[in-house]
Amino acid sequence: MATKRQLCIGLSLTATWLKGKSWCHEDSHVEKLYSSDFYLELALRAEQAKLDFVFKADALLLNTEVIEHTPGFSSPDSTILLASIARETKHIGLITTTSTTFNPPYVVARQLQSLNWISNGRAGWNMVTSIGGAENFSDAPMPSSEERYAKALEFSDVIHKLWQSYPYDALLVDRSTGQYADREKIRAIDHTGEYFSVKGPLNMPAHPSGPLPLLQAGASESGRRFAASVADAVFAATPDIASGIELREDLRRRASRHGRHPDEIRVLPGMYFFLGKTRDEARELHQEAHAHLSTANRYSAVKSILGIDIGHLPFDACITADMLPDPVEPLRSQTHANLLRRLIVNEQPSVKDLLSRPEVVGSAYWVVVGTAEDALSEITTWFEAGALDGFIALPGGSLKSMSIFFDELVPMLAEKGLFRKEYTGATLSEHLGIKKSL
Repeated sequence: MATKRQLCIGLSLTATWLKGKSWCHEDSHVEKLYSSDFYLELALRAEQAKLDFVFKADALLLNTEVIEHTPGFSSPDSTILLASIARETKHIGLITTTSTTFNPPYVVARQLQSLNWISNGRAGWNMVTSIGGAENFSDAPMPSSEERYAKALEFSDVIHKLWQSYPYDALLVDRSTGQYADREKIRAIDHTGEYFSVKGPLNMPAHPSGPLPLLQAGASESGRRFAASVADAVFAATPDIASGIELREDLRRRASRHGRHPDEIRVLPGMYFFLGKTRDEARELHQEAHAHLSTANRYSAVKSILGIDIGHLPFDACITADMLPDPVEPLRSQTHANLLRRLIVNEQPSVKDLLSRPEVVGSAYWVVVGTAEDALSEITTWFEAGALDGFIALPGGSLKSMSIFFDELVPMLAEKGLFRKEYTGATLSEHLGIKKSL
């Protein structure tokens, strides 16, 4: 008898609930933003709810244009933060973020394997190519999306070679013979490629749980090709159910062409939620979180994503496909640009509707505004329609909204049989149902 498919659920530790003026609330705990204690409290709550993992995004730049009014991208280093959480938790997975564009693979391979040992096999890797921050590493401009993903593919190959270079079974620790390790099983990788030259071997042995699960976030054409070949899960930006179904079906087809089983790649959209005891309360939270964005801010966002200036158009004017320039590398995100271009081609939205889109006012993530019951209904609909394999919870509005997520929504999902009631595994791979070979 086949096991009933259940959701994979993770919690983002990025302080999305502090957007806009939300950080000004007395109970926002914004003063703890750079301390591990607050993030530990969230991780413990997530573990109590039996979530698969906590996830920490990261950025290698500071947006000084917004820092007067919001924390922006400022936060502790994700790997160091999760290492501090690892010692205080027992079950929950810990997915950290590192950039393949700006880091050397040997250092990243060592950091990730260290986190895996410290957490007893609960570590995961969110691989990003970054969409900004080049100025903090050299005078060279930001590489194109194609080049970043080509570099990421080689980076991933080097990482896995390094993890294999010192296999777990090379560790003997035989006190009777005095032999610590089998030197014959430890090999240099002697990698020479277009972007990296790495001799190896790694100076950390592989953990017995096997390679770390790999999460990837890009949904551009380059990102999809990359994810289908190596990713275990995709942190997806799918603002509506149709885009979720399209992305999941496309990635599963691509994975099959790479000789992988379609179930080996999981689509986990970000679910940016604003939960209240009533729908009115939830709507107020959502409105407050985005009230700081002026109309000028929104026009600027559209221009940076699509390369078109619509500031001269009336609110009721329709945006049509012939107004779009030829596709070029956007200033912000290829994923967001593709989503908005598809919307314009298919629906011809008004200026007013376009300016209210989640890709413009914040991110391209799925936004859920309502009660716990409303969220349960929407998650169930997406899951049964094949738009997702789970989701990464992005708390919005307030800590009260987060409490409703933990205390009401997750138990409802478990009661409905869509999520676990107890942990059955000890590693992140086991939580996600990933079979990894050493």
